[in-house]
Parts: sequence; structure tokens; C-alpha cells
Amino acid sequence: MAYRNGDRYQQQLFPKSIEEYISLNDPVRAYDTFVEALNLKELGIELNENKVGNSQYNPMVMLKILIYGTAYGFRSSRKLERARQHNVSFMWLTGGLTPDHKTISEFRRKNKGVLKNTLKQCAKMCIALNLIEGNTLFTDGTKIRANASIKHSWTKKRCNEYLKDIDTRIETILNECDSIDDSEINNNSLIKMNKELEDTQTLKNKVKELLAKIEDNDGNPVNAVDPECCRFKSVQGSHAGYNAQTVVDQKHGLILNADVVNENNDLNQFANQIDQANELLDKKCDIACADAGYFDTDELEKIDKQAIKVIVPTKAQVSKKERKPFAKERFKYDSEKDCYICPAGNTLRYSHTQTKTGNRVYRITKANICYNCIHYKECTSSRDGRTIAELDNAQVRRKLEKQYLTPESQEIYKLRKCKVELPFGHIKRNLGVSSFLLRGIDGVKAEMAILATCFNIARMISIFGINGIIAKLRA
Repeated sequence: MAYRNGDRYQQQLFPKSIEEYISLNDPVRAYDTFVEALNLKELGIELNENKVGNSQYNPMVMLKILIYGTAYGFRSSRKLERARQHNVSFMWLTGGLTPDHKTISEFRRKNKGVLKNTLKQCAKMCIALNLIEGNTLFTDGTKIRANASIKHSWTKKRCNEYLKDIDTRIETILNECDSIDDSEINNNSLIKMNKELEDTQTLKNKVKELLAKIEDNDGNPVNAVDPECCRFKSVQGSHAGYNAQTVVDQKHGLILNADVVNENNDLNQFANQIDQANELLDKKCDIACADAGYFDTDELEKIDKQAIKVIVPTKAQVSKKERKPFAKERFKYDSEKDCYICPAGNTLRYSHTQTKTGNRVYRITKANICYNCIHYKECTSSRDGRTIAELDNAQVRRKLEKQYLTPESQEIYKLRKCKVELPFGHIKRNLGVSSFLLRGIDGVKAEMAILATCFNIARMISIFGINGIIAKLRA
């Protein structure tokens, strides 16, 4: 297939060619060079000039429009179309080509995998340029609204109420149709009723489909506009959205991996995100760090087993609330004797393992000890005395808690905010991203990859300068 290729040196009705309107140190040249340096085959784009069919815009040109536009806040296809018509840098970037908003939108919709792979190649470039070392990795998440309203979220209760109302309305319409005289068979009222009946039955089928999706989703609410998004709360209220994840390298704060999940918390994400980053590095990092929202012993143990130092505090360790005098954390654990010592000096020994939860239960040796204790009723009011339940892998939890408190870990944890939260600040504030444009998990993953790529390019320009990064990418 033939491709349309622009020529930015073509003489126009301007005093100069388009090339001369852009200075040699204009940022658009860095974005142009970056896209030119991408391996299109690895991205999933196959160029074939001899392919039969109508000519189309060169995919590389379309990719330049999306990346450069996103980097300067032009995200929607219509805004990109307007920028293409009025912004000289866009004219230079496309070589005078004029794709309309529908063409831009269709390219983005049909090439989600290509856009997602862009960040991977960008991260590999950073590794090759020694901008990413991969020794210490930080991961964090942020909530971004979906292209859907929370009002379109349906629960099982809401579906059943709608179905009940719809059945009542259908019965009413059928009764009204039966009451119309045969002489009025061509009357508009009967035609309107038949139309309303058809629309009502269509709505009933849609609600039934939503109810089936809710059942498949373990009874959780489903959004009718974007079924793959989740529900989360913020200071502005409840919203439909996604949980965006990034893994950032310590050296220059560049994004190594970006992902989007439809879970409203980070508890199940630590191992998955670090493993994805290590796969891109082709090695295992030395240290992995995150905030308390990621602390799940089972999840952290997956990384700890890989001989990677995990620095993640528990919520109790970062909480400003003072612990109660007889909270579980106040009891000392004796690893040699496998028992707990209460604040009053009494021993709680291992009793049994719970069948359902798998928790290990420790119990006071004799209930009378608790009855005669001056702290009885304050520590426990149970007739069997005080008990403590802990996870089967509680030793791993205690190890991670101690590991976080070491001076070396504290110094690394202090870097977390300025490293991993900076990209989200740039994306949300500088790029003006308050919600995703695409729908579905594949679409938002592609969109997040482009946003992360734009952040990395901006950081590379800050580090090397425009002419410097152009020279390095060309080399």
C-alpha cells in the first residue's frame, strides 16, 4: 500500500519553507527525532509501500502527532486537528499533511498495542543512554477518572428495580393497545405505542445483559458506558475510573514501566509492577520501594524471595495515631520459643491454626492469669483470656517491618515522594489530564503509555538539552 509522505521543504505561499519557520533548538525537533528513532517493526507497525489499496497517512507521522500533541496538552482528536491547522510546529512535524480528527481518532483506536509498546522502547533508549540504572525502583499509583459517569454504574439491586418497572410498563402498554378500537388501527397513537413497546423491550434486554455482567463480576457494580472501569472515592466524591501505576528509576526519576488496573487499591500490585519493570531491565533490581498502600505480606513476599530488598512500611508504622496500650503491636514475639509476651509479662503460646483463614492463633496458657491481671477488661474481656491471631507468614511481615526501620531504608524511603510522585504531578497538572479519553482497559493502558513517554522525553530534554538529546538519539 502506498503511503502519503509530506515534504517540509516544499515551497508554499509563505516567504520561507516550513523548515525555516522552526528554529534548530525548538523542542518539536526532539520529539520528531524520538519517533524517527523508534523501531516500527517492534512497535507492531509494518510499512509496505507496495501494499494494494487506497493511500493512507504514514503511521510514523500519526505517531508524531499523538506524542507531541499529548506532551503539550492537545489530547483530543479535534484539538489535534485544530492545532494541525494553526500551529506551525505541527505543520513542520507533519510536513504539511492535514489528517482530520476522524483519521487521528481511528489511528489511536486501532493501534492501542503500538502506543503501549512506545513506552517500552522509550525505556530501552533510556537504559542504552545510561539514564536508567535499575538498581532502586519506586512504584506508586494514582486514580484517574474514566470516560464514563458514575451515574451509569449499575448494581444488582438497581437492575432488579428497573426490570420490575419495565415489566409493569410493558403490561400497561399492552393493555392500552388492546383497548384501542379496530377502527383506529391506523391511528398514530397505536403506532407510537408499538414504538414505545419496542424501545422498552430493548431497554429490558440491555438491563438483563448488565445483570449478567454483574453476576460474572462477583456481584460488584458494572458501568454501562465502560464496563471495565472500577469505582473509587476521592475528595470530590465517588467516580468511575482506573488505577494508574508507574515504576520509576532512582537515578533521574524516569518511568521504567506504566500500567493501568481496574482495582481501587494497590494491595495486589507490588509484585506485578516490579516484575514487569525487571523484565524490561533484563535483570533484577536491588531495592524495591513503595508506600504503605502496597503492604500485603503475601504480595511483598513474592519480591522478597527474589533476593530483592523490599522497603514498604505497614500502615501502623506510618500512622500518626498512637497505638492502644494493649494493641497487638505492644506484644513482644519470642522467635526461639514461638510465643508472645504481653505488656504485663505473661506468655501467649501457639494454640492452633484456623482452617478458613490459615492464621496462627496464640492463647494465654491459663484463663485465670487474665482474670487476675489488673488490666483485665482493658486488654480483653474474653472468658478464655487474651488471644492473638497472625498470618502464617508473620515472620516475613516482621522481617519487612524491621527492614523498613533501618537508617539505610529510611534514607531511600525519603526519596520516594520526589521520585515516583513527580510523574503524576506532571501528567495531571502540566498536561491537564483529569480523565482518560479512551474506554476499556486496553485503551487506557495505551493512553497511559503515551503520557509516561511524554514525561520521559521532557526529562531527557531537561538532562541533555534539545540539541544534546537529538544528537544522542541519532547516534
